[in-house]
Amino acid sequence: MMQKKSYIPYLQVAPLAAVFAGFLVIPILTIIVVSFWDYNFVSIIPDFIFTNYRELLGSEVTLQTYLNTLRYAVMAWALTLAIGFTIAYFLAFHVRSATWQTACFLVCTVPFLTSNIIRMISWIPFLGRNGLMNSLLIKLGVIQHPLEFLLFSDFSVVLAFVHLYTLFMIVPIFNSMMRIDRALMEAAYDAGASGFQVLVNVIIPLCKPGIAIGSIFVVTLVMGDFITVRFMSGGQSASVGLMMANAMSLLQYPAAAANAVILLIVVLLIVVGMMRLVDIRKEL
Repeated sequence: MMQKKSYIPYLQVAPLAAVFAGFLVIPILTIIVVSFWDYNFVSIIPDFIFTNYRELLGSEVTLQTYLNTLRYAVMAWALTLAIGFTIAYFLAFHVRSATWQTACFLVCTVPFLTSNIIRMISWIPFLGRNGLMNSLLIKLGVIQHPLEFLLFSDFSVVLAFVHLYTLFMIVPIFNSMMRIDRALMEAAYDAGASGFQVLVNVIIPLCKPGIAIGSIFVVTLVMGDFITVRFMSGGQSASVGLMMANAMSLLQYPAAAANAVILLIVVLLIVVGMMRLVDIRKEL
């Protein structure tokens, strides 16, 4: 009887393990295997070579593309953190009613009812050379000529990233703030701490797990994105995801797979670094 019961936990976890293996482990292993294959203009040749990795790691273009992608990730992370923390703080400590908190969250999620591409395209008539922003600034006399950097530039790319991914920063930070014992804040105020001191010494340290989770979401999404960079830069900027997409369009699947493996390693190193700094298990 005891021997039969020992199999029950394995049977219970088997469906989830099968899904995990079928949709994550096997695809990743397939990408790793294909990354060592050879290819030409018309076919993919099963082999075991390191040419794809040598060409990528030895290319100055690859290094610049990764640095450009990391730059996008850092800028998007900093802006989404500032905006997300501010909004989460307002919802957690200034909106007292749970009904109003829910209503504010629904307002934040309304844009997610449409696709990312539609939300990106909506910025084009607003930021264009003859768009609403430039027209308004010229009409108000703020500028004499249209601002060229508003669209098809790094500015528009980062703006789109912030627009798309800020919610991924708001939710985990708000969840952390709602778990803070209000008695700790009251004790700090009673001890003579100012509002800024309470924020720095009580709220932010207790929100570190939520900040780490939101940061992981934003950084991983930006690092793997290619549609946003393609649309919002007008083809003038590059990212790792866009480089892989271009390789696949040319049927260079082994090269794209090798790039995907390198990107996966880079992202995992970033995530591990964040997890070493903050114990996010407290939040899970």
